[in-house]
Amino acid sequence: MSHKALRVYDNGGATAVLETVETPKLEAGDVLIDAHYSSINFKDALAVTGKGKIMRRFPTTAGIDVAGVVEASEDERFQPGDQVLVNGYGLGENSDGGLAEMVVTRADYLVPLPEAFSMQDAMALGTAGFTAGISAYRMLQNDQDPEMGKILVTGATGGVGSVATLLLSRLGFEVVALTGKAEQAGDYLSSLGAVQVLDRHALEMTDKPLASVEYAGAVDSVGGDTLSWLTRVTAPEGNLASCGLAGGVKINTTVMPFILRGVNLLGINSVTLPMAVRLKVWDMLAEHIKADDLAAITRQVIGLDEVIQHVGELMDGTMLGRYVVDLKKG
Repeated sequence: MSHKALRVYDNGGATAVLETVETPKLEAGDVLIDAHYSSINFKDALAVTGKGKIMRRFPTTAGIDVAGVVEASEDERFQPGDQVLVNGYGLGENSDGGLAEMVVTRADYLVPLPEAFSMQDAMALGTAGFTAGISAYRMLQNDQDPEMGKILVTGATGGVGSVATLLLSRLGFEVVALTGKAEQAGDYLSSLGAVQVLDRHALEMTDKPLASVEYAGAVDSVGGDTLSWLTRVTAPEGNLASCGLAGGVKINTTVMPFILRGVNLLGINSVTLPMAVRLKVWDMLAEHIKADDLAAITRQVIGLDEVIQHVGELMDGTMLGRYVVDLKKG
């Protein structure tokens, strides 16, 4: 059996090619997924363009997400016909990923598709939406409460930011959206529940160790100077969910926000999240986000043969919302 896959080679630099490959044979504990949908995340864009060291071996099929139907299984927990999704666990990094017509992965990594979602819905969320879900889940675990005040969402027009804005507003929080595309995206972010949209370019970020409190917490997909600033302006006992690095990997802060205000810096890692927590996060997403919401977040549904031409939009920051990949298209 063979199938089409978006393969990335290292030829002194990443080269992405859509090609036909042989479908691997199953070993004990493996599941073969007839893949229906995937998505494009920032990590996928880094891998396909070679601008980030994402893949651990070459060639590798790209794609950190997939949703589909079990075709064959060497694990009794899953049977042919089951609808499932996979995100994280090194998919598209350590092993061949979800931008393919067929995907072989471990049964331990599979999440049964939530009843509230279609396979397309699940990939409209994908790793980006799942990361937003983890961020909200961890903040709630750590006693973040709407009565504490407004929550800032940075990188608000991206996949993580879009879902975080929507989800937190559904959870009762007042959400302020920070974006570099305030004029173009104001209506979009307001439709997701943002009570205010701020222009990143007009933001004055103090470098004082502590400054006047501006937010009760934040979901930050930017990192760098933005996260550094957030530590200085977050309210006592507020939570900062750090889940991205588009603005840089280094932060410059002091211990003062943490020991004088009790600010909590929460690291968000979607790749190795334990399955028990993973299922709770997907349940929370299914409870609070509806198909119509996901239609608003989905910028476009594209085919596997269109992925390469669109990943640049994630890299240059011009994208609003999410690209869903229909693996049966064409």
